[in-house]
Amino acid sequence: MTKADLVKIISENTGIIRKDVAVVVDSLFQSIKDSLATGAHIEIRGFGTFKLKVRKPRTGRNPKTDQKVPVPERTVPTFKFSREFKMSVVNVKVKN
Repeated sequence: MTKADLVKIISENTGIIRKDVAVVVDSLFQSIKDSLATGAHIEIRGFGTFKLKVRKPRTGRNPKTDQKVPVPERTVPTFKFSREFKMSVVNVKVKN
């Protein structure tokens, strides 16, 4: 599914024109990006949690030359699905 598909589905379900739905979807995505950029933790109940995680420095390997390469510490955005979301998508009991 693409963003355009998402806009189309929301537009059909709500009766709001696609142009307005696209503005709202773009605004939502931009708000999430902006919040993460400031280091905020975003929790959407029943859906999941966006947050930043610091990855430790490590030694990697260049597969072409098999040479060891240092990979520095870095911060990456992560997303964790909520238990309710997992259970609604996969009919399997989810661990805590």
